Amino acid sequence: MNVRSRKRISWKCSVGILAAVLLSVVTSGTGAQISAAMRRDALKVQKELDRIEADHFPGKTGPMKSIQITETELNAWMAYRLEEQKEDVLRELVLKLFADNRIEGKAFVDLSKAHLPLGLKPRMNLYFSARVIVQAGAAKVEFEKLFIEGQPVSMILLDLMITVSSELGKSDAGSIKDWIVLPYGLKDLRGEPGRVRLYY
Repeated sequence: MNVRSRKRISWKCSVGILAAVLLSVVTSGTGAQISAAMRRDALKVQKELDRIEADHFPGKTGPMKSIQITETELNAWMAYRLEEQKEDVLRELVLKLFADNRIEGKAFVDLSKAHLPLGLKPRMNLYFSARVIVQAGAAKVEFEKLFIEGQPVSMILLDLMITVSSELGKSDAGSIKDWIVLPYGLKDLRGEPGRVRLYY
């Protein structure tokens, strides 16, 4: 396994990782609107993630513990983090969770600050299906299908966008083949229909 970076990422900087690692329906445009209910769900998740990180220390032993995050809570947390971080590449991301770590979803990306190949629009909606693989404290996403504005496209194009995003300093991954080290404290994650269980 070729892990791109051994640098561990804090929960507060890990939206791109957890989101990619764990898409339903979001409105396309310039960013999701955060309702009061979404903010409550997001802060509830963030509190749990902060607790996991604070509880982690090198050499810790004992049985793994776990917490469950619902699909609604996860999507609220991602929208909240994207808003807070003022992301200018990944504007929106919503995940739909299935058994065996399978995911589907939609993302709205804005690569207007990058030099893109002729014919590629800088602002676009991406739809995809994939499976999350977790191994030895790292994770990657195995993409199965990708659509841009409803048209099927090659994974090569997604790889190009990830590379461009990485060059802009907005992604920890440089390729769809990269493994990313999980954030502090997190040992595994297992997706189920409508929820994900995080093990620490």
